[in-house]
Amino acid sequence: MDTSPSIRLLAADGTPVFTDGPRLPDAVDRALTAADPDRRIWSVDLGDTVWSVLSRHTASGVALHLVWPAGAEDPVVDFAASVDFAHEILAHFLTNPYEAITVVDAEGLLRWVSPVHAKFFGMKRGEGLGLPAEDVIENTRLPEVAKSGRAQIGRLQEMNGVARIVSRFPINRDDRTVGAIGQVMFKGPDQALEFGREIAKLRAEVDYYRRELEEMRPRPADLEAIIGDSPPIRKLKADIARVAPLDISVLIRGESGTGKELVARALHGQSNRAAKPLVVLNAAALPATLVEAELFGYEPGSFTGADKRGRSGKFELADKGTLFLDEIGDMGIDIQAKVLRVLEEGTFERLGGHRSRSADFRLVTATNRPVERMIEAEDFRADLYFRIGALTLWLPPLRDRAADIPALVRTFLARTVKRHNLPSRGVRADAMALLAAHSWPGNVRELFNTVQKAAIFCEGDELTPADLPDLVGDEPHPDPAAPLEVQLRALEERLIAEALDRADGNKKRAAEALGISRTYLYKRLGEMSG
Repeated sequence: MDTSPSIRLLAADGTPVFTDGPRLPDAVDRALTAADPDRRIWSVDLGDTVWSVLSRHTASGVALHLVWPAGAEDPVVDFAASVDFAHEILAHFLTNPYEAITVVDAEGLLRWVSPVHAKFFGMKRGEGLGLPAEDVIENTRLPEVAKSGRAQIGRLQEMNGVARIVSRFPINRDDRTVGAIGQVMFKGPDQALEFGREIAKLRAEVDYYRRELEEMRPRPADLEAIIGDSPPIRKLKADIARVAPLDISVLIRGESGTGKELVARALHGQSNRAAKPLVVLNAAALPATLVEAELFGYEPGSFTGADKRGRSGKFELADKGTLFLDEIGDMGIDIQAKVLRVLEEGTFERLGGHRSRSADFRLVTATNRPVERMIEAEDFRADLYFRIGALTLWLPPLRDRAADIPALVRTFLARTVKRHNLPSRGVRADAMALLAAHSWPGNVRELFNTVQKAAIFCEGDELTPADLPDLVGDEPHPDPAAPLEVQLRALEERLIAEALDRADGNKKRAAEALGISRTYLYKRLGEMSG
C-alpha cells in the first residue's frame, strides 16, 4: 500500500474539484463527501486499515482534506476517531493560557513556543525559532533533556524574576530521542507573580528556620570555649561547673560584650539537658510588638502579617531544653508580667489561641542593665527579678582580666584567618602591648572586632601598631624603639598601677585580677618604688 498522503478539494455538493496523490478506497471517498464540517482531525476505520484525515471547511461549504493511512494502533488515530472535538483539544494544549509549552529538537534548537510563553518573554510570534534554546529562555534545561533522554519532573526554574514549577520530557521516535518538550505551570500573569512571591516567602521562612536550627544545634559547650586563665575567669568556670547541673534559673550579669551568651551555652552544655535544644531570644534585637509572638507563638491569622500556618514560640521550642533570654532588662514591663505568669503556672497560650500549652525548660537570662535601679524606677518587676535571679553569675569586664588579652587576641586572629581564608598572621610584640594596654570599654566584642579588622587590612605577616590606628595614641604605651624587655616591663608596671587603682589599693584583689601571686606583686612594687 502506498502510504503517501492524498489531497482532496471538494465543492459544497461533494464534487471533486482537485485531487492529488494515491487513489483512496471508495469508502474513504464517501466518508469525505459526508464529513462533518466541524471535525478537523478524524479517521476512517475500514477494519483492515485506518485512514487519518485533516479537514478544513470554508463558510461556503468547500472542503479540503489531507488523508493518509495510519497504523491501526496509533493512539493519535484512536483519539481522533473517538473524540469529535479532537482538534480543539490539541489546540487547547498548545494555547492554554495556564500552561506554557516549549519544544526543542534533538540539537536543542527552539522549534515551538506557545503563545502564553512568548507573551511572558515579550517575544513576537515565531521569534527565536531555530536558535539554541538557552539563548532565548533563561535557565532552560530542555537541550540537556533532549540530549540525555531523561525527564525532569517538578523542577523549580526562575525566569524573568519569577519562580515556576517546570516539567521536561524527552520525545522519542523509533527508540531514539528526537526532541524535548517543556511544560510550565501558569495561573495567569497575576497568579504567576503571586506564585513567585509565595516561593520567595517560603524561602524566607526556610532561612528563618535554618537560623533557628543553627541556634539549637549543639555547639562546643566545654568550659575551655571560654578563653582565658586569669583568676576571674578561673572562678567563673568553677561557678559554671557547680551551677550547670542544677535545674534552676540562672541570671548572667555583666557589661555589654563580655560574652554572656557563651556562658549560657556552657551552662546548657554542662547540664542534664545538653542533648535537647538551647533556644535563644535577644529581647533587645526585636521590636516590643514581636517579642510576645516570638515567646508564645501564634495561631494562624492571629494578626496582620502572621504566618497562615501559625508558628511555635520559644517556650514550645525549648521544651526539655534550655531557654536563654538575652538582654531581659530590655523587655517591656507588660511582657515581663506575662513571662512571670508562665514561670509561675507552667502553662501558656499562643497568641490568638485558646488551648493551654505547657513546656518544661530551664531558664537562663542575661542583662547588662542595672536591674536594682530599674526596680526602684518601676521599669523592672521585682517579683520577676527574684524568680529569674535564683543564682547570679557575674562576668568580669575585660579590663579586670587583662592577663587574658594575649590568648584572646591569638584565638580571634586564628578564627579570622580561617573564616576569611587569609594568609597566616602573627602579632608583633609592640602591637600586643598596645592591645593589652587598651581599656576595652566594649569588652571582648570590641577586642574581636578590632583584631578582625586589623587582620583583614594587614599587609604583612604580623599585626603592627600601624594596623591598629584606632588604638595608637589612645593609651600611653612604651616607646616602640625601646628594647622589647623594656617595653614589656613598662607595660607590666602600668597594668599593676591600674589594677591597684581599680582595687582601691587592695593588693590581694589586684594580684588576683592580674593573675599573679601576691609575692610577685610585692616584689614588683618594691622595684617600682625603688
